[in-house]
Amino acid sequence: MHRIALAFFLLAPVPVVLAAPADTAPTGVYVTDPAHTSLTWKISHFGLSNYTARFTGLEARLDWNAERPEVSTMTVSVDPLSVRTDCPHPEVEDFDGKIGGNADFLAAKPISFKTRSITMTGEGTATVLGDLTFRGETHPASLDVRFNGSVAEHPMDKKPRLGFSATGVVHRTDWGLGFAVPALGEDVDVMIEAEFVPFEG
Repeated sequence: MHRIALAFFLLAPVPVVLAAPADTAPTGVYVTDPAHTSLTWKISHFGLSNYTARFTGLEARLDWNAERPEVSTMTVSVDPLSVRTDCPHPEVEDFDGKIGGNADFLAAKPISFKTRSITMTGEGTATVLGDLTFRGETHPASLDVRFNGSVAEHPMDKKPRLGFSATGVVHRTDWGLGFAVPALGEDVDVMIEAEFVPFEG
């Protein structure tokens, strides 16, 4: 009898979808933890260096499916006026305000990203395709995303938490931002680090 039961167990089909382990963040709605989320970008400066800056006004909502991450969805909003360039002489020129508000740059118009699809590319990696809007124009953009892990109960706040790293390249001229090309690079490299906590709204 035991042999028959063992044979049945070994031959039984493995489910296509496996439940997430109990020690991982469950399916649900999550939002970014601002203390552990950053969006940094860099652009070639006359081919001599890469000029770097960041946005401090970033919010994202993740509808997370722990069993099938590829059907998760996400929306992101960024305040263009939250750009921080670390300009050493703000009393001479408000470079942050210039990039965030000037018509030649971000024109003070909201920046947003909304997922279209998520394609798994490996163990914990995926390509996320979505619609990126800035300067009032919307075009496709993609991110290479790595899932860094999750916990059902973080030791600090005792809440579920997920973490991701992402990179992407934005060809800024596609959105009509052609200022000083090619002295300033057309490609903008984007680097994102994000932790998500449960939405409590």
